[in-house]
Amino acid sequence: MMKNTPTLSLRVPEPSGRPGDAPDFSHLQFDPAGAVTRPEVSTAPYDMRDHAFRLVRVLDDEGQAVGPWDPKLDPETMRRGLKAMILTRAFDERMHRAHRQGKTSFYMKCTGEEAIAVAQGMILSREDMGFPTYRQQGLLIARGYPLASMMNQIYSNAEDPIKGRQLPIMYSAKDYGFFTISGNLGTQVPQAVGWAMASAYKGDDKIAISWIGDGATAEGDFHNALTFASVYRAPVILNVVNNQWAISSFMGIAGGLDTTFAAKAIGYGLPALRVDGNDFLAVWAATQWAEERARTNQGATVIELFTYRGAPHSTSDDPSRYRPGDEAEKWPLGDPIERLKQHLIVLGEWSDEQQVEAEKDAVEQVRAAGKESEAIGTLGQSRPSVKTMFEEVYATEDWRLIEQRREVGV
Repeated sequence: MMKNTPTLSLRVPEPSGRPGDAPDFSHLQFDPAGAVTRPEVSTAPYDMRDHAFRLVRVLDDEGQAVGPWDPKLDPETMRRGLKAMILTRAFDERMHRAHRQGKTSFYMKCTGEEAIAVAQGMILSREDMGFPTYRQQGLLIARGYPLASMMNQIYSNAEDPIKGRQLPIMYSAKDYGFFTISGNLGTQVPQAVGWAMASAYKGDDKIAISWIGDGATAEGDFHNALTFASVYRAPVILNVVNNQWAISSFMGIAGGLDTTFAAKAIGYGLPALRVDGNDFLAVWAATQWAEERARTNQGATVIELFTYRGAPHSTSDDPSRYRPGDEAEKWPLGDPIERLKQHLIVLGEWSDEQQVEAEKDAVEQVRAAGKESEAIGTLGQSRPSVKTMFEEVYATEDWRLIEQRREVGV
């Protein structure tokens, strides 16, 4: 050992609070709403590096939309967005209860993150392809995908559109711009980049968008995808949903303490935006900016959506074992539904009474879909035909499949 040098030690990042502690967000520094500049879409990534460390915000504490990122949406569009978020939350609540009632084996809620998928699902066309994780159910709901069909897939019943081939919440709906969810973390990012490259190679006009959690940015797939996106200027939007927590480890384990996740784009020569993910208008504006860049052959954009996972990671998780019990309630960027609601009220385009009615209507929509789906069957009560195991894999069955089907009797 060299003289006069300290003994080496290994740093293991720790979150700011554990069970029993008071929530502490004093380490977070946010720009005031409206303070971050909006660069021209043609701005070189090098010249907008600071946007990887700032936080794009539109809605202030009084519910006003301020600053250059205000997308100036008409009230009807915002009402549609609010209702879609309310419906998404109502759907989550019912399906979480369904798991507790033994009607399905697994479920994952997106509580607190509804603005992300809903806003982005409303902006992009169904013909563009989304490569989601398991918390973008709002993408389907915002686009009007039948709730009963989502439930059929969750229950793996006889009308399951995926025919029992996926975990309960791993939807697939090509006609709604929703690529099949993969259970392997990170794989959707290179898939999205590859799809976008193919679209450009064919001279098409469709773009791709993907979502990845903060923890999955530590996967090699994420970095491989950024290389291809940069080199080939793929028309793709790459979202990092930083919701602070994986199933039991916090975002610092993936490198979120020393820098931002948006900053990972800088080393690849990609533009980066860091956005308040609980601000529907900020998400909308940032996505609109990245969409224009992609559609005008200026390449990919990385967007870090700064939010908070308010619910358990999944029905297999108990967050009270690793974080303060009331941490979600104290999240300084608030609740996305409440914030958009307040903005519409400030504009005179909504009211508390309308909010109550919208919530009741959402519950009724979900209840009606639940009755329709459960009449077909919940987990184990009905299931897709066994013969579907042998279908839609090969264009022409070879002798092995024919023999296997004969043995099964289908």
